[in-house]
Amino acid sequence: MSESIGAAKISIIIPAINEAVNIKEAITTTQPSTNIEVIVVDGGSKDNTVEIAQSFGVKVISSSPGRAVQMNVGALAASGEILLFLHADSCLPTGFDDMIRTALQQPGIVAGAFKLRIDASLFSLRWVEWGVNVRSHFYQMPYGDQAIFLTKEVFQQIGGFPELVIMEDFELMRRLKRIGRIVIIPTPVVTSARRWLQKGVFKTTLLNQIVITAYLLGVSPERIRRWYRREKFKKV
Repeated sequence: MSESIGAAKISIIIPAINEAVNIKEAITTTQPSTNIEVIVVDGGSKDNTVEIAQSFGVKVISSSPGRAVQMNVGALAASGEILLFLHADSCLPTGFDDMIRTALQQPGIVAGAFKLRIDASLFSLRWVEWGVNVRSHFYQMPYGDQAIFLTKEVFQQIGGFPELVIMEDFELMRRLKRIGRIVIIPTPVVTSARRWLQKGVFKTTLLNQIVITAYLLGVSPERIRRWYRREKFKKV
């Protein structure tokens, strides 16, 4: 397997709903690369997300809304031996394709992701980045905004993304850790600061920790999502 990974095709799967502001830049960062395909999985956008994606000549398919569902639909449509899941508000580093193929050739590695950089200058976000990168490196628990990648074979072996309404990336990582190691590429993916800026850096970070704790204590993902959404849109 490791020998074939060196020349393997990478399928980049981008789940999107109403991402017209971000999708162009996300797709653009996939372009200077070799032997890849890009699949945008639209969950019912009301803006021109689909038209923008189609203008790049990439594959665009429709799905029921829900990030986990959309990513699983994209994986089914993928023709590559490697799957890379990219959020629509994140941008890949130059040379990501070679980095991924090299990373997956390491013995014992079953998946990987990139370091995180947040696209805003607030000093508090540097602390968030530090915390994310420490967690990713030492606990092998990167999240979806770090562009998770793995072979299609491993993805199928663990049953794909659990179709949860929230925490699908967290649960995917827990499953992957049971079968091997997760590598973190030191070059960062750059993600939008919008979710931290909407509610504030401290509140967002605290909410995220509460959500993880609730999930680990057995609270249902649907209940967590309802609570999280209420907090997200409450006026501060």
